[in-house]
Amino acid sequence: MAQLLVLDTFESDSGNLTVIEKIMPGSIKRVFYIYETEETLRIGQRYHRAWHAILCLNGSCRMQARSGAQSTDFVLDDPRKCLLLEPGDWHQIEELTSGAFLLVLSNEYDDPADFDTAI
Repeated sequence: MAQLLVLDTFESDSGNLTVIEKIMPGSIKRVFYIYETEETLRIGQRYHRAWHAILCLNGSCRMQARSGAQSTDFVLDDPRKCLLLEPGDWHQIEELTSGAFLLVLSNEYDDPADFDTAI
């Protein structure tokens, strides 16, 4: 099931450094980002092999994740928060604020056969 991580962050007077490491199996093979979206609901997806780590670096959004009968809402409103999605987790991005910038890390290359958009 999806889980919300709070990433290690080192703060100083000159700024913050947040570290993303050892959060999913394998190595990061794909990085993509979502931005300049409308606040409307985005299509949900489920991946069969890939793990995904989703961060909202600017603005905020609500993510709904479902695994079997269990459904949980997560709010990404701080760049230290990282939503980790396991293979099989259905997820849907909702309530994006103006200027929201989502960063997604995956341990698999893009493969259209690995995901579906119908639950």
